[in-house]
Formats: sequence, structure tokens, C-alpha cells
Amino acid sequence: MNPELLQSLSVLAVGMITVFSILGLVVLTGQTLIRIVNRMTPDPAPATPAVKSAISKGKLTAIVATVDIVTEGKGKITKIEKI
Repeated sequence: MNPELLQSLSVLAVGMITVFSILGLVVLTGQTLIRIVNRMTPDPAPATPAVKSAISKGKLTAIVATVDIVTEGKGKITKIEKI
């Protein structure tokens, strides 16, 4: 092979490995920061959904149950408004 081609391929490989490594460090640092912040902040008090008189109790119960199932208990309803 041509020496210039070999050199360009090696520079390409080094550059791609460097970019991959830096992006991996960014992802790991972000995940670590999120975990640290989540551990240090207190859990918010359980909020009751804001209910307007137009929503019946049955509909509200269905909405709350659906959000609980879809988000596996991690999602909370803070406000319900008609669009």
C-alpha cells in the first residue's frame, strides 16, 4: 500500500478512537452527576393531582392508573388541563 494511505488510515483510526473515548467519558460523567444529584436532593412530597371540576373521579382514577403503569411508578401527575 501507499505510505500516504497508511498514514491517513492510522490518523483516521486514532481520531475515531479519541472521539469515541471522549464521548464515553461525557456519558459516564453525566450519568455519575445525575446519580449524585438524585441522592443528595430530598424526595419531593407526594403531590396530589390538580383536578378541575370537569374531570370525574372515574376518569381521574383511570388517568392516574395509566400513568402509573406506563411509567412503572416513576411518573407523577402534577397538572391536568383540557386542551
